[in-house]
Amino acid sequence: MPLITDTPSLEAFCRRQAAAEVITVDTEFMRERTYWPVLCLVQVAGPDEAVAIDALAQGMDLAPLFALVADPGVLKVFHAARQDLEIFYHLTGRIPAPVFDTQVAAMVCGFGDQTGYETLVAKLAQARIDKASRFTDWAARPLSERQIAYALADVTHLRTVYSKLRRRLEANGREGWLDEEMAVLTAAETYAVDARQAYRRIRSRAANPRFLAVLREVAAWRETEAERRDVPRNRLLRDEALTEIAHHAPTTVAELARTRGLGRKAAEGPVGSALLTAVAAGLAVPDDECPTPLQKAELPRRLGPVADLLKVLLKMKCAEWEVAQKLVASADDVERIAVLGPDADVPALHGWRRQLFGEDALRLRRGDIALAAGDRALRLVEVEAPPPDTD
Repeated sequence: MPLITDTPSLEAFCRRQAAAEVITVDTEFMRERTYWPVLCLVQVAGPDEAVAIDALAQGMDLAPLFALVADPGVLKVFHAARQDLEIFYHLTGRIPAPVFDTQVAAMVCGFGDQTGYETLVAKLAQARIDKASRFTDWAARPLSERQIAYALADVTHLRTVYSKLRRRLEANGREGWLDEEMAVLTAAETYAVDARQAYRRIRSRAANPRFLAVLREVAAWRETEAERRDVPRNRLLRDEALTEIAHHAPTTVAELARTRGLGRKAAEGPVGSALLTAVAAGLAVPDDECPTPLQKAELPRRLGPVADLLKVLLKMKCAEWEVAQKLVASADDVERIAVLGPDADVPALHGWRRQLFGEDALRLRRGDIALAAGDRALRLVEVEAPPPDTD
């Protein structure tokens, strides 16, 4: 099997691919025991060959690969690229570009929300993927031929999927739509870790601003410490422990030690000291600077039917244009349009989404157009303005 385990072989392969217009790329990694994903294997396919690169091989220098994926003259094709791009960004400080994500392209072309790779391969490449190695331990060595064959299938069939999706995008004139999505996907801020926002990922029913201020501080400490130690967040301290600390806001070691899942030993050590410092920082935040709850605003009763009508329009438009609804607007986005109209700061009112849905959503909200049923389908009809009052 084409497995590269040394730097000279990698250099030679990358030199051969440097002239390629398109390469397909995938990664296999492990993340169960670390904060950052551990890159184990990288699969790359060019026009004439496909290889698996053993990132864990002794003495392996991945610099030639990093140079290849950073080459602006070579298009890198991924499926569901976000985690792959995060790995390259963490290891090199750069995001591969230009990039084509077949999952996003499939959504643009009407294959539904977050279409799986196996589904696209079956539909576009008329092939089947052996799923037996899906949950394999990619860090274990040696790799079996079956593992390598499974990994290579992720890039060999991907070339066919890419080619057919590219032709569909060209035929329906939606290449610009995909370009907008790829600009977001390859932006550095998409992958930047902001420890001060880590608390927003923690589920809690509490909405008290002071609670959130303390939770923000203790969650920021955990995020920074987990990254420094390179351990999973919840292995350092579980979400439930953070919410309990934020709720009780302990100010002494004895109070902190009562936290379930922490224990007296941790409370009396450096972890406890850091947590008490974080709690104190949260308690010291001025009232007017405490975080506001990110609760979904209740939709006014009179606007409920308006939002429902806009959701029908969204479904109609996405069916008409053969685009996945999730890519255009979420239910929350639609409700924001119902409440705020053109002042709603949502993606559906910008770029290609506005062309597809947003503009008509605003017109429907204003009463300039209406939905009508007929011939087993919905259609938009113009609403005539009432004649001016001459009295």
